[in-house]
Amino acid sequence: MTLINFDMKLEKYAETVVQVGLNIQKGQTVFINTPIEATDFVHKVVEQAFKAGAKDVLVEYIDSQLDLLKYELAPEEGLKSFPQWKVKGLLDMAEENVAYLNVYAQNPELLKDIDPNRVAVATKAARAAMKEFQGYIGGGRISWAIVSVPTPEWAQMIFPNLNKEEAVEQLWDQIFAVTRINNEEPVEMWKDHISSLNERANYLNKKKYKKLHYSGPGTNLTIELPDAHQWLCAKFTNDKGTNFVPNLPTEEVFTIPVKTGVNGKVSSTKPLHYNGTIINNFSLTFKDGKVVDFAAEEGFEALKGLLETDEGASYLGEVALVPHHSPISNSNLVFYNTLYDENASCHLALGNALPICIKNGKQMSKEELLQIGFNDSITHVDFMIGSDKLHIDGETVEGLVEPIFLDGNWVI
Repeated sequence: MTLINFDMKLEKYAETVVQVGLNIQKGQTVFINTPIEATDFVHKVVEQAFKAGAKDVLVEYIDSQLDLLKYELAPEEGLKSFPQWKVKGLLDMAEENVAYLNVYAQNPELLKDIDPNRVAVATKAARAAMKEFQGYIGGGRISWAIVSVPTPEWAQMIFPNLNKEEAVEQLWDQIFAVTRINNEEPVEMWKDHISSLNERANYLNKKKYKKLHYSGPGTNLTIELPDAHQWLCAKFTNDKGTNFVPNLPTEEVFTIPVKTGVNGKVSSTKPLHYNGTIINNFSLTFKDGKVVDFAAEEGFEALKGLLETDEGASYLGEVALVPHHSPISNSNLVFYNTLYDENASCHLALGNALPICIKNGKQMSKEELLQIGFNDSITHVDFMIGSDKLHIDGETVEGLVEPIFLDGNWVI
């Protein structure tokens, strides 16, 4: 792509993030968490945010090599610590209706040579410390969004036959394509897309399925849904009544399962990038909601560490439907980035459930949510199970079984 063309697309990308993803309102503060590799993109986001009326834009740059040094050299006491000043600062900003942007672009194999137990210790400490703030995120109480930009290591993992510059350029092309930036009016295209996803969610909400039955290679799984569940797409409304779209890209409609209502076996269909390592070709066996057996050809110890994060980490917290024929899936690429791969494939999530998937769930206490089968955890990790061979049936309260997905795609 030419430099001028690229610069125009990067500006459109930033504009879409500000207007569709965060939907920044006049007088709002914006906080951006980003890798240092995303500087050029972040500059454009900051510019667009101020143009949209932001009061202030705060940026925290992350250097992955510093993280690597900590995992390699820090004593265990250091791995268990997390800065409370950061937690307090984020909570203070959340109380003031901050708009939070996470630019997620890492080296998928950054921590492949680090002891997974050390990574698990640090991850557990960070997530425990951030649990209250994550309540603002998972509950949709503040506007937030997650987007990605290429890093050389990530790009070359997807395009191993290209040099770094070519791989980064190719990955930018893919990102612009699947986030609809290549269109003349991407903001309007996103509005139409979200409307289409809402139609799917509304259909499922009218059906009020009691159970979902999954079948496919290595998968035979039944998932019970709470009576008060509701299907959503990635269009949230924060506590101030402002709509936002937290995932760019997004192709999913989703809800939550009954914590103890999952039984059977499910097999992954795409690699999972988790904490700087790759978990691949893995399976999970559930009984009364809990993972009672698991296997992985790659990343077994990382998967074990994930499941042992806390009690809720071995139960499901999300059920998401994504057609096999979607822009990301049709690219025929594995992105090694959950934001992208989860939107190419039906997926499930281990760990914390989202209160917004329960009618009036945002107003319920933790105890009320737990009584209706809500899963509570400090982690939430999506993993991909969709393919062109996946079938999903919905079972109504009356026991009628109807197809929802056939050969990986919607039949409704």
